[in-house]
Amino acid sequence: MNTDIPSGARAPYFWESIISLVSLVLGISVSIVIYGLDPQIPMLMGVVVASLVAMRCGFSWSTIQNGMVSGITNALPATIILILVGILIGIWILAGVVPTLIYYGLSVLSPSFFLPATVIICAITSLATGTSWGTTGTIGVALMGIGSGLGFPLPLVAGAVLSGAYFGDKMSPLSDTTNMAPALAGTDLFTHIKHMSYTTGVSIVLTLIIETVISLQYAGTAGNIERINTIRTLLDENFTINIVMLLPPLLVMFVSYRQMPAIPGITIGILSAVVIAVGLQDANYESLINAAFGGFEGATGNEDVDALLTRGGMDSMMYTISLVFAAMMFGGIMERTSQLKAIADKVLTLAKSNGSLIVSTVLTCIGSNMILCDQYMSIVMGARTYAQAYRDRGLAPENLSRAVEDSATVTANLVPWNSGGAYQAATLGVATIAYLPFAFFCWISPLVTILFGVMGWTIKKIDTTEAEEEKG
Repeated sequence: MNTDIPSGARAPYFWESIISLVSLVLGISVSIVIYGLDPQIPMLMGVVVASLVAMRCGFSWSTIQNGMVSGITNALPATIILILVGILIGIWILAGVVPTLIYYGLSVLSPSFFLPATVIICAITSLATGTSWGTTGTIGVALMGIGSGLGFPLPLVAGAVLSGAYFGDKMSPLSDTTNMAPALAGTDLFTHIKHMSYTTGVSIVLTLIIETVISLQYAGTAGNIERINTIRTLLDENFTINIVMLLPPLLVMFVSYRQMPAIPGITIGILSAVVIAVGLQDANYESLINAAFGGFEGATGNEDVDALLTRGGMDSMMYTISLVFAAMMFGGIMERTSQLKAIADKVLTLAKSNGSLIVSTVLTCIGSNMILCDQYMSIVMGARTYAQAYRDRGLAPENLSRAVEDSATVTANLVPWNSGGAYQAATLGVATIAYLPFAFFCWISPLVTILFGVMGWTIKKIDTTEAEEEKG
């Protein structure tokens, strides 16, 4: 993270950095909460304020612009994935992949245990593949359809999908965040995972209990059964429903398990579905291109089923991409001109005890998700800001890596303008604000970490013998 102060400039004061932050949060809040408007323009206004603050501190326009460009550059891999997932969803519906998953899912899953089952299915998928984004973009989309067919509100289903997906993401040894956090904190991967198991275990058990209680409220209504039969009949009439349609998601899971990068892995999922669409669904060149760009349009004659199937396409991701770009411009300026560092340094001075240090770490990571708008940057910010403070207090580095991942990784999807929140909202078709209260694992996890930190539970001290051997 480049926070060097160039010649002729000075480090921003805390109150100056707060002005930039407040301009962003206040502008977005007024736009979304009061007027129900889109947040992109208020975010660009925040970019203007952050730029003016940076100029006041003596930073040149070249430095400020480089910060914006750097922020956008950091978002480009996520942008490519967004585009490909949009294409994948459109093609998978056209090929009958998603309709088949929904058809079979409605046959197997019942309302009485659907939500906890969704959490478990997504957790297993994410553990096996190491990616929350890949899980929600494939299995998650199908589960949204199944949940709709069973009569569950979509925000509730989205919350269950995300709870499972992010549990797997933060606990899988294949996950980039699970490898990144311990590397930056100064510990090894499996020590990190073992130390996370205490807080994560409590969080996922609480989540499953809540999901089970809610799911039981939807058990066994006649209206649901009638709706399920209608959906299954229409899917069967409009698509070839066949076990062969399960090959693309299985293939994506396999290549992810083999640690193939996300972009070629998703591309393979698209190409395999194209073959199936042409061979089994009688798709032609025109329908493939339309589904890939504009998404699939349902035409079953049933309004509910058509709404369920009208999804995907590259064009559906353009709104999200504009949101990510505006957010990353702001985050890039805040990072490059040391405004975020000024805020973090102020927070660090308030950490007087081990518990308050862990609380500060968690709050900094959540704040970084709101300001830097990217979970990877939040992990970097949390780990690099507090690494020395943990060492000074004699705390083992796995305490830091756990606090960072229990907050930075799981809360990115709860911020509408964060790349994680924007992606999940676009992929699942539910606004971030709508699913936020129901993504239980994602907000319980940092609360449990704070509780463990304040109470001193499972806080590991540095082994003085090992430390002396390392020095020697």
